[in-house]
Amino acid sequence: MTHPFLDLAPLSAARFAAIEDRVARLLGTGQNVVIMQGEALLPLEGAIRGTAGPGTVALNVITGPYGQTFGDWLRDCGATVIDLAVPFHTAVTADQIREAFAEHPEIDFVSLVHAEAATGNTNPVAEIGEVVRAHGALFYLDAVASIGAEPVLPDAWGVDLCVIGAQKAMGGPAGVSAVSVSERAWLRMAANPRAPRRSYLSLLDWKERWIDGGRKALLHAPAQLEMLALEACVERIEADGLDAVMARHRAAALATRAGAVALGGGLEPYVYDSGEAAPVATTLRAPAGVVASEVVARALAADPALPLAAGGGALAKEMIRVNHYGVDATSGVVRGCLAALGAALAEKGLGVDVAGALRVVDAGWR
Repeated sequence: MTHPFLDLAPLSAARFAAIEDRVARLLGTGQNVVIMQGEALLPLEGAIRGTAGPGTVALNVITGPYGQTFGDWLRDCGATVIDLAVPFHTAVTADQIREAFAEHPEIDFVSLVHAEAATGNTNPVAEIGEVVRAHGALFYLDAVASIGAEPVLPDAWGVDLCVIGAQKAMGGPAGVSAVSVSERAWLRMAANPRAPRRSYLSLLDWKERWIDGGRKALLHAPAQLEMLALEACVERIEADGLDAVMARHRAAALATRAGAVALGGGLEPYVYDSGEAAPVATTLRAPAGVVASEVVARALAADPALPLAAGGGALAKEMIRVNHYGVDATSGVVRGCLAALGAALAEKGLGVDVAGALRVVDAGWR
């Protein structure tokens, strides 16, 4: 008896390298791209531990929970960390980065999240990249949530370490991820005595044993099913066209935001400025006196398949997240989410206009 997920021929080094090349084309980069055999936290942590150490002075931008995690990793590496935290309902600006450099000219590393799916904001990486490049610092970017939903251009933006994952806007697997690495970043790792080696976290192992060897022999048995799923999702993006995929996410975000305003009941966008709102997911502020997690639970009780979640931690009381990414970046999903939220709010005695919200969604999607 055969099974489509079993009894497969081993994934060859040539096919693995070909998938890396397709990911590189998706990023529009000439840098080395390494596909890591694990969820995106693997290259996110590996890239920091490879390039940061006791001599590093890092500007760590915090616009959501992942920025906080990066600061913890940097401190654990012995780096001096200067946190630049902005309210989660907004984005950081290039001027704020410039001011941090003026106050701390010794900064030689910048860590930034492009889009924070957890808080619904997105940062202007192109503008920030110009400032970072002029200063000469190494630029580390978490683009896990943004890839596929908005442009991610590491070469054009001067990003030295750009980490992506396929499980959100790309509509692919969570079990593999990728990082593009500039020559400057490789040199920083090679000079770092604390960079992981002979470790699952090690990017240098991939450089020395995979890339420098002409990508002829893999370090270890690859995550075969996840690699094939990654290849399939990249093929789907290529067939649809990256611009079309990004446009679908942008339309979903705009429709969710406008529909929530039309719905009423005190529901409003969590990120104030629409220009700072991420197209991968839309966060909404629950009405005063209403607990967001309770509204989400009631909406999901009506339809468990809806991509709704309450904010994490303390945000569970005030934030509702609509995760309209991947296959859920459709008008039908947006309509379903708003209708379910409207019904849940109506049960709490709030006046809502579900029909009006759906009309706004339909009008905006065309």
